[in-house]
Formats: sequence, C-alpha cells, structure tokens
Amino acid sequence: MIGVAVSTRDLVKRYGRRSALDGFTLSVPQGAVLGLVGANGAGKTTWMMTVAGLIQPTSGKIDLLGRGPFNADLHSGRISILPQDSELPLEATPADLLFRYGRLQGLPASVARESATQVLKSVNLADRAHDAVRTLSHGMRKRAMLAQCFIGSPELILLDEPLNGLDPAEQDRMRAYISSHRGRQTLIVSSHNLNDIEILCTHVAFVEKGRVTRVSTVRSLTQESGHLEYGLAQVPEDRTALAAALSATLPDARFTWRDQPNGEALLVCSYDAAKADAAKVNKALLPVLIAHVDVLSVSCGRSLEQAFLHGA
Repeated sequence: MIGVAVSTRDLVKRYGRRSALDGFTLSVPQGAVLGLVGANGAGKTTWMMTVAGLIQPTSGKIDLLGRGPFNADLHSGRISILPQDSELPLEATPADLLFRYGRLQGLPASVARESATQVLKSVNLADRAHDAVRTLSHGMRKRAMLAQCFIGSPELILLDEPLNGLDPAEQDRMRAYISSHRGRQTLIVSSHNLNDIEILCTHVAFVEKGRVTRVSTVRSLTQESGHLEYGLAQVPEDRTALAAALSATLPDARFTWRDQPNGEALLVCSYDAAKADAAKVNKALLPVLIAHVDVLSVSCGRSLEQAFLHGA
C-alpha cells in the first residue's frame, strides 16, 4: 500500500493582513513526482519553505514522512530542498560543499565524499568540482545547488524552479536526471514551465491564492482527458449550424471555439472518456466537420498548459 510522504491540512501563513497560505491542503504519495503549478504569489514557495521547517505556519497541520512537522532530530538526512533564490559561498568548491552537506546529512566521511563525486558527475560538473564557486557560471552554480539535494538519497526532495537559468542542453540533461529518481524518492517540483512539469511529474497540484484548487495525475489531465482538438482552416460561415450538427451527433459533449490570430480556428471537444474513446468520438464528428469546413489537424488529449489555462 502506497503511503503519504507529506501531508498538509488547512495550512495558513499570514503576514499581517495578507495570507500567503490560506488553507493549503495537499497530500503527496510516496514515490510520486508532484508538480506545483500556479501564478506568481500563489503560495508555492511559501508552502515548500513551511514544509521544510524554514517558515513557521500561522495555523494548520503538517505531517512529514509520518513523523509530524519538521524536526531536525527526526528528519535529518531524510529531506532536502532547493530554494528558488539560493546562493553558494563564492570561495568554496562544489566538491567541498557537497562533502560537507553529506556530512550534515549524517553520512560517514568516505560515503559523503563518494556521494559528492557521483552527484557532481550526474549534473555534468565533474570537471569543475575543485574550482571556486566564483569562477562558475550561473547555470553551473544552479546545477551544483541541484546536486546538493540528492546527497545521501533523502526520501523527500523539494525543488523550487530547478531548471531556471539552465541552457537547453543542460535543461534536458537535468530533466533526465530528476526523472531517473521517479519511484525511488518523492520529489515535489515548483515551476512556471508547464512543459517541464508535464515531462517530469506523475502528479500535479494547481495552486491559487494560497489554496490547492485541483489535484490530479498528469496522465488524467492529458492523455486520458476526454479531449479532442480540431484545427480548422477558418471560422465556419455558419457557426450556429455547425454547433447544432455537432451537438446532435454527440449530445453529451461540450464544444468550445477558439479563434486564432491567423484566421484559423480551433474547435475543442470535451467528452466523457469513461463512456467513449477518442477514436469513436472522432469517427462520429469528423464527417460532420468536413461537411462544413476544411479540417487541418486532429489531436487527442491536451497539454498540461491547456488544462491549466482552460480547465476541465
């Protein structure tokens, strides 16, 4: 039976009259890679810092790895965090820093040194392991900070914008590295890049104004979403007639129009995936569409960005 790695219930954090967290309730299964998605100021970073024990909540409950709220005596070596705006000591070297972080995690000296060597290799910093941090680029420093999260294989890893500031090649490498830990550790990733969340994560939580508004698996929001999109060459001359024909063909479906800037149009069909599969829905709708307008493309499912922007 899969347990819960971290759970918060009715978590509140107030700064004067402003609530950064306003009843933030979320449970994260062990072994999941959960993405936190929301606008700036939604509460994602505050929630992470509160879970890690760096911010004290105003009220609410936290259960971390089944041992209550963060307690250094109980959770040392079991949780790590990459804060969004973290910095490293400029005169230190990545190898020395990660060795010291490993020791703080409770690792014996020989194990800490070997773990530091391995994670620096994994984030493509083996050749700069003994160079001063001040000589490293912004992207290299970010990768060193990401590496420290994996020293000692903690059970829960919190990553706030882990790929921000990396070039495309390193982003791809770091996505693969983070994904390689799926199922072995629990990871929580906050990012404004929804493509990264879609690639990395098994679960997603939408956050708004200090609350979780929706929690789901990424798969259910995308591949199994009951969602078909038709790219049309133009907006139909008689949209009302086409809408009526589509509704008569599939009465339980919902149809949404999105006009495109280039004069083309996008028709979105939302249907009950439990009652019909995409192939049958498309087989019924496509002849109706072709009779009214030129169809340029058909796609099944939707991106996480579409799910976030346009809802269910």
